Amino acid sequence: MRELRLNGQGLRALPAAAYEHADTLELLDLSGNAFDALPDDLHRFSRLRILFASNNRLTDLPASLGACPALEMIGFKSNAIAHVPADALPARLRWLILTDNALTTLPASLGERPRLQKLMLAGNRLSTLPDALRGAPALELLRIAANCFEQLPAWLSALPRLKWLAWAGNPMTATLEAEALATAHACAVPAAALTPGARLGEGASGVIDAATWSHDGAKLPVAVKRFKGTVTSDGWPDSEMAACLAAGVHDALVPVHGPLADAAEGAHALVLGRLPDGVRALAAPPSFDSCTRDVYAADTHFSASIVRHFARQVAGAMAQLHARGLVHGDLYAHNLLRAGERVWLSDFGAAAFLPPSQPALHAGLRALDVRAFGVLLGEWLARVPADGAQALDALWALQTRCQEATADSGPGFDAITDLLSTP
Repeated sequence: MRELRLNGQGLRALPAAAYEHADTLELLDLSGNAFDALPDDLHRFSRLRILFASNNRLTDLPASLGACPALEMIGFKSNAIAHVPADALPARLRWLILTDNALTTLPASLGERPRLQKLMLAGNRLSTLPDALRGAPALELLRIAANCFEQLPAWLSALPRLKWLAWAGNPMTATLEAEALATAHACAVPAAALTPGARLGEGASGVIDAATWSHDGAKLPVAVKRFKGTVTSDGWPDSEMAACLAAGVHDALVPVHGPLADAAEGAHALVLGRLPDGVRALAAPPSFDSCTRDVYAADTHFSASIVRHFARQVAGAMAQLHARGLVHGDLYAHNLLRAGERVWLSDFGAAAFLPPSQPALHAGLRALDVRAFGVLLGEWLARVPADGAQALDALWALQTRCQEATADSGPGFDAITDLLSTP
């Protein structure tokens, strides 16, 4: 047996029968139980790569994890973890999820895990990161939203491979978020003016329903996103709402009419423009194996012209966000919705205002979005058939420049948009 899922069974101890698969088990899921500790002999699972134990009662990350020889992915969301022992982090650690816990500090050993690519820390009580992380060679995605940061570490945007960063919902941007939410109440949509429709979708931060808005004598098709009100892997729903409302109007952004003016749900719902029927995400989110890379259907191909067209739309939307003091933080194909030749940038769960007290970091933080754009562009160019790939040298050169962007070098999105608009 390679996978064993024991979710939601009220377990307080690992069943002895699990050890019958100690030589073959690669994934163990203990989420939704009543564990307050895990066994000291987890190292017996010699091939265990992935361990989930979310929604349990642990207050310490189990030290026994550190002795697991093959363990790469650890998920302990929504426990009560306040302590991470230095030796609890396995040598092959690649993906660590500690969202929604009670952490105030992290061990320096976190910076001594050279394969670490993805670190999820939203919804804790952190005000700093271990200085040892400043040299993390592989870290590409970091979530520190909904914590207690008064400032970002000065070295953060200089991490060599960082591309996706979320920091909203911390004291350093609280005033800007509150102002965006307060200003938006002037354009709130009355709940009584909406006729509800069918469910359109559901994500980590909320559910989206179709509706018809009776407005100025017209009936407008809209979508209503109701936030779940709890911390997600990206941060607080209110932070996402604030970023959406501050993003403004652009052809490649999902239109936002305003918050829903309802006494029960007004602070946690947005009325959006409804996109065309049949709109689909360009890719699926990263898998366990791909870690930080989206998963495309095997038969996905793009023409050279559509790559340029998509890239120009996305770059234009990103240029607007950056001009408004926002960073998206999650620029991925799975957050791009496509209908024909049009794309819309969606999902502002990781979006954040630039920290006003740290202007010296702004260029570096914007450069992270540019690097993420470089990943996108590379994924699309790699899917142009060989017989249609002529004259892509300029786009590949742009892709390289974007992936290597830093605070001091690399194009901004205004320059990228201009370049892509040139025949």
